[in-house]
Amino acid sequence: MADLYAVIGNPVVHSKSPLIHLEFSRQTGQDIGYEALPAPEDAFTAAVAGFRQRGGKGMNVTVPFKLEACKISSHLTERASAAQAVNTLSFNTREIFGDNTDGVGLVRDITVNREFSLGAKRILLMGAGGAARGVLLPLLEREPRVLTIANRTRQKAAELQQQFSRYGNIVSGDYADLKGEEFDLIINATSASLKGELPTLPPGIFAARSMAYDMMYGNEYNLFLQHAERQGAMRLANGTGMLVEQAAESFFVWRGIRPKTAPVIEMLRKIGG
Repeated sequence: MADLYAVIGNPVVHSKSPLIHLEFSRQTGQDIGYEALPAPEDAFTAAVAGFRQRGGKGMNVTVPFKLEACKISSHLTERASAAQAVNTLSFNTREIFGDNTDGVGLVRDITVNREFSLGAKRILLMGAGGAARGVLLPLLEREPRVLTIANRTRQKAAELQQQFSRYGNIVSGDYADLKGEEFDLIINATSASLKGELPTLPPGIFAARSMAYDMMYGNEYNLFLQHAERQGAMRLANGTGMLVEQAAESFFVWRGIRPKTAPVIEMLRKIGG
C-alpha cells in the first residue's frame, strides 16, 4: 500500500501540491499517495488526527493553519522554531515533527534557478505576516548586506526585527521610511497581489540590475511585477519556482530523496501555474 500524504488548508481545492508531489513520486519511483484535504478553520487539529488515524505519514500545511501546525508539533526544526510557523508535518506513532521549507524553497529558487546571489545584497522584504516570517532565517543565512522589513503596521515589522536580529543585519519600518533607499532584491510577501493592490513604494527604489520577486504564483506578470518593471527592475519572478522548491524540500524531509525541480516548474508554467 502506498504511503499517504496530503496538503491541508482552507481553501485548498486550488492547490498544485498534489500534482507536484505525484510528479515527484513518478520521477523518483517512490510509491506515495497524495491528496488535498480541506479543513474547517476551527477543526485543524481534528482533521490532522483523522488523517493520522488513516495511516497518513505527513502533511503540507497552507493558509491559514501554519501557526496551529507549529503549536501541535512535538518537535520543531530550527527553521520552524525561528519562524514559529510550520508548513511540513511528519508523523510517527506518537509524535509530530514540524518543519518549515518555505524559506529554503524561496532561496533555492532565487540562487539556483534564477542564479541571483544574495550575499552582500540589499534585500527588502515587504510584509510582516506568516509568509515573511517563514523566509527570514534562510534569507539571513545567506549574509545579505542588510535585510529591511517594510510593513504598513510598523510595530509588526519591528517585532520581526527584534525576533530575528541575532541572525543578521536586519532593520524595519513602514513604506514611507524607504524613501531614498535602493535595493538589489525586493520580495513581495504581502497578499496585495491577490487583491489587485500594490503597497505604496517610493520611486527609485530598484537598484541597477535588481530583481523583483512576488511570492504569489499563478500570474507571471501581476500588478507588483508590472510596477517593478516600470520602475527599472531588470529581473522579474513570481512564486512558481518557490512553490516547487519548497515542495521538493518537503519531499526530501519525508522520503530522503531530492527530486529534480526544473521539469516540474516548466510543467506548471505551461499549464499556467
